[in-house]
Amino acid sequence: MSRIEKMSILGVRSFGVEDKDKQIITFFNPLTILVGPNGAGKTTIIECLKYICTGDFPPGTKGKTFVHDPKVANETDVRAQIRLQFRDVNGELIAVQRSMVCTQKGKTPEFKTLESVITRTKHGEKVSLSSKCAEIDREMISALGVSKSVLNNVIFCHQEESNWPLSEGKALKQKFDEIFSATRYIKALEALRQVRLKQSLKVKECQTELKYLKQNKEKAQEIQDHLSSREALLAASKENVMSIENQLEPLKTSLAVVEQNLTKLMRLDNDVKALESRKRQMEKDNQDLQQKIEQVFQGTDEQLMDRYQNHQRIVKEKEKRLLDCKRDLDRATKECQRFNSEKSELLIERGRLQLQADRHQEHIVTRDSLIQSLAAQLELDGFERAPLTERHIASFCRLVKDRQERDTEAADHVMREFAQKEAMKQKQVDQIRDKKTGLESTIDLKSDIQKKKQAELKNVKCELQQLEGFSDRISELDEEIGKMEHELEKAERSINAETLEQEVQTLQNEKINLDKALRRLDQEMEQLNLHTTTITQMEMLKKDKAEKEDQIRKVKSRHSEELTSLLGYFPNRKQLEDWLHGKNKKINQTRDTLANLNKQLASVEYDKTYASNELKKKEAQLSYHEAKLFDVCGSQDFDGDLSRLQDEIEKSSKQRAVLAGATAVYSQFITQLTEENQSCPVCQRVFQTEAELQDVISDLQSKLRLAPDKLKSTESELKRKEKKRDEMMSLKPLRRTVVELQDKEIPDLRNKIQNANRDLTGLKGEIEEQESLLQTALSEEEGAKAHLQDITLMERYQIDIRDAERKIAQQEAKLLGVDLSRTVLQVSQEKQEKKHLWDTITGKIELNQKLKQDQQSQIQQLKSTLNELKAEKLQMVSSMQRRRQLEEQTVELTTEVQSLCREIKEAKEQVLPLDAMLDKLQQEKEELVNKRTASNKETQEKMNGINEKVKDINKYMKEIENYIQEGKEDYRKQKQFELDEVNSQLAACEKQKEKINKEMEMTRQDIDTQKIQERWLEDNLTLRKRNDELKEVEDNIKQLMKEMGEMKVPQMKSEQKHLEEKIESLKRNHHIALGRQHGFEEEIVRFRKELREPQFKDAEEKYRDMMIVMRTTELVNKDLDLYYKALDKAIMTFHSIKMEEINKIIRDLWRSIYRGQDIEYIEIRSDVDENVSATDKRRNYNYRVVMVKGDTALDMRGRCSAGQKVLASLIIRLALAETFCLNCGILALDEPTTNLDRENIESLAHALVEIIKSRLHQRNFQLLVITHDEDFVELLGRSEYVETFYRIKKNIDQCSEIMKCSVSSLGSCVH
Repeated sequence: MSRIEKMSILGVRSFGVEDKDKQIITFFNPLTILVGPNGAGKTTIIECLKYICTGDFPPGTKGKTFVHDPKVANETDVRAQIRLQFRDVNGELIAVQRSMVCTQKGKTPEFKTLESVITRTKHGEKVSLSSKCAEIDREMISALGVSKSVLNNVIFCHQEESNWPLSEGKALKQKFDEIFSATRYIKALEALRQVRLKQSLKVKECQTELKYLKQNKEKAQEIQDHLSSREALLAASKENVMSIENQLEPLKTSLAVVEQNLTKLMRLDNDVKALESRKRQMEKDNQDLQQKIEQVFQGTDEQLMDRYQNHQRIVKEKEKRLLDCKRDLDRATKECQRFNSEKSELLIERGRLQLQADRHQEHIVTRDSLIQSLAAQLELDGFERAPLTERHIASFCRLVKDRQERDTEAADHVMREFAQKEAMKQKQVDQIRDKKTGLESTIDLKSDIQKKKQAELKNVKCELQQLEGFSDRISELDEEIGKMEHELEKAERSINAETLEQEVQTLQNEKINLDKALRRLDQEMEQLNLHTTTITQMEMLKKDKAEKEDQIRKVKSRHSEELTSLLGYFPNRKQLEDWLHGKNKKINQTRDTLANLNKQLASVEYDKTYASNELKKKEAQLSYHEAKLFDVCGSQDFDGDLSRLQDEIEKSSKQRAVLAGATAVYSQFITQLTEENQSCPVCQRVFQTEAELQDVISDLQSKLRLAPDKLKSTESELKRKEKKRDEMMSLKPLRRTVVELQDKEIPDLRNKIQNANRDLTGLKGEIEEQESLLQTALSEEEGAKAHLQDITLMERYQIDIRDAERKIAQQEAKLLGVDLSRTVLQVSQEKQEKKHLWDTITGKIELNQKLKQDQQSQIQQLKSTLNELKAEKLQMVSSMQRRRQLEEQTVELTTEVQSLCREIKEAKEQVLPLDAMLDKLQQEKEELVNKRTASNKETQEKMNGINEKVKDINKYMKEIENYIQEGKEDYRKQKQFELDEVNSQLAACEKQKEKINKEMEMTRQDIDTQKIQERWLEDNLTLRKRNDELKEVEDNIKQLMKEMGEMKVPQMKSEQKHLEEKIESLKRNHHIALGRQHGFEEEIVRFRKELREPQFKDAEEKYRDMMIVMRTTELVNKDLDLYYKALDKAIMTFHSIKMEEINKIIRDLWRSIYRGQDIEYIEIRSDVDENVSATDKRRNYNYRVVMVKGDTALDMRGRCSAGQKVLASLIIRLALAETFCLNCGILALDEPTTNLDRENIESLAHALVEIIKSRLHQRNFQLLVITHDEDFVELLGRSEYVETFYRIKKNIDQCSEIMKCSVSSLGSCVH
């Protein structure tokens, strides 16, 4: 069994934070007593025991208030530590340590729990376990052998919560449930009840679902049967279609062969016609070409080809020479471009070099100017005349460098002198400042001490003023105590408790009779409810039947008119499905007819489209050819334009011949007119004057000059017209094609398109008619299918109605022979009346009990007030004894304050002259700093100016030196020479280009002359080639005519017609079979779709699974009922045994301790709600503490006095400890004598001694008593079980201390 041995406390509440303040307490067996005044820290020991055992802080306390306040300790961090040494239930030694820290940050302290450690001693070795590795709270509970609720509410119950047994019902129930450890079992019962409730609901849901799953299973089986029959019919239909397709295949092959031969024949015919047309065109082209050639070459083909090749070779040689000249010209042009590029680059480089030379001269002038300026500033002689030589410049640099070094050394000397003076002044300032600081800190320290003494003096004076009125208050209290005692006697005489007790007894009897009547009515109500359930179910079935019949009427009214108009009657589902099957066959036939018409329509549309495309091609070809002819001719009159062009060519040829001989004629005429006689060479007319002759000669000379240009223009015009004539001659076949397109091919295609449009109009009319019939049939079928679902639903409603009629008959059979003279409503009304009467009587009983309780409460209140007045009087008498001590303290504090004021005044007088001296030294130091700064600034500005000028001079000198070292002047002269050479080379290249251009012009004229001869030779070659092609075409025509004669055309056309008729017959049968097959496939798809619907998919498996779930759930519910009843019975048995044991101990303790006569004993009542079934609702225990007098039991809460409340709570805790603390014999009582009178205090002490005596055989029994009542301690000390006790008090630092004292002499302490 577990027991505590020793505990140390450091830094908790009023216990100090230093190691010297650590307090250690050893717990005795069987009794440990702690004595001390209020606020000394007695309760803190109980709080520490509770915290180290459970980890819970005291009620209403956070961690930061549990630790010693850092502000009181004048520390930022305060560490608290509690250590406990105890033995566990196995007798093993265990030490546990818990640590905390509280940090003051700003106004709000922060609390943190540190690592906890539990140490066990096993076989002489210590084993430690940290809170990082285990949960210390759980380890402590396991080691002590009691639950956490027993530790908190029984063993280490806090003083503020010591009266919890008389708290309100909900809180009391929670604490008792925790003590009994019933919470987890109650949760287990609730979990079982909830699970069973869910499973019951699941069974009902399964039953409902099972009914619909059965219907779905039967419907799915029916659909599966229909699907099997349709699949068999579909297989037979597919075999028929396959047979027809096998017959069609050889016929189609034969027809394809025949059509292929006919197509070949048509292709041969078209080839013959095309060759004949080509022959005619070629003959015409040859005639035109012969007319174009002025002279046909008479030699052989070889001679013609040799002459043409020789001519080609000469032309190519001249063209090659022209190409060589062109390449030479390109090379010369590139040379010129290269020379121009070099010239541009040299010009740019020359400009750049000239700019650098100019800048070089500017730098020399600027350098000399800057040297002269700086020399004048520094008063250096010998640099007044420019330009300066290198010797002058070197001398100047040396002089300037020497001057800069002297200036720098003078400036450093001045700065060192100023720094020494500043250091001396700063030393004087620091000495005076240290002296002043020491005096000021002395003033601040003594001022703080003065303020504290003044505040302490003020508090002492206030306390004296309060004590001055205490003598008058003591007299008033004496009068009030006498008056209160008189009122108490008067109230005790006016109590009529016996009369109220008789009235309550009478009302109790009436209440018992009403309880019996209510139980009888409940039984009758239960019987009626049983039959009412049957009646309600029957009414629900009738209502369901009426709703289903109403649904059937609605379905009929909604679909009757449409179905009657379609079928002539209102069908059932089977009849409607048969009608839909027939309608589907009719729709398939209409679709076949429509497919044939669409096929014909597609054929005609294809022919029309083909003809339209051909027409567009022909028209596009015609437009293209006409545009080509127009581009060449300039009009659409091709033949007229060609004849006119021939005339123009002849005219131009004659004009060219005239112009070719005009040069010689005009030259001869001019010679004759100038050299011979002065008569006209043509008309022999003699010119009268020299001026007239000169006019004729001038006219002839001008014509002679113009003749070459006119000849050239005439030849070019002639070439253009001949070229146009050649193009027009090449377009003659194109012209014949245009005529054939306009006169024959395009009109034929337009007639074919008109015939196709007529056929299309007729076919579209037939198709629209068939589509209208198909649409009507489809809409009728769709409407019937839409009605089919409602018809199916209507049949399902009819089945449900038959089931409902059967169930109604079963319920009516159950009610046969049942007497229902009284309804549930009548019984319920009677029950309400009885219940109202029961409530009235209960109210009267409670009213009388309250009246009796109020009278007792009034007396108790008067007693409590009287005790409070006596306590106040006692406190005032003790306070009067402290007055003399306070007066002495006042005189002492006043003397200390006056002495401090005098010392502060003397220190302030010494500080004043130091301030003036410190300000003077600071000012002198600042003046030195300002002088040093000004001098340094002036020197630096002067030196910086000289340095800048020297820097500029050096920069220009460097630029000048770089220019000379890089040799840029020689480089500039070299570039000028290169530029002159490039100019001479460029002039030579331009002359070469001019020479090559003249040679190219002469070569081009020779090539143009050779082109005319080349054209004549090419025309002769073309004519001979065309004659060969014409002969080849005639041979091809003869060969094709021979092939066409060998084919038997009439026989092939007859065979084609016979094959087409047979194929058409088989296709018609094929379409009929396909339509039937399509109908079967649609029905199969519809049936499969229905089977894939959620309600039919896996319907049988779902029905089987749901049946299994329902049966297993019912078995589970039966097992849950058994488990619930067994657990509930075990809890009830345990609870009854424990409550009986607790109440027996409470009765014995009350009778031995309480000295009043108004209460015989007290006990704890645990009322159980018996009106509900254990499996329907969990069982509840409602705890309350009652006081019994005779046969009457009243709730103590709100009726007992403060002393009775304290005593009852104490006794209940003692009983609970006796019952539940089998493994832990520890019990702590904090201020057990609060509100008890002397008689009850003595009896409590006697009872505690008896408890100790009865528990002596238990080695681990430990009773810990905390009190400030030394009389109570003396009563306990009279027994032989107490020799020493602990006194708790505060030391001079206001920290709690624990001192061990002897009971024999309460005034002396034993260390």
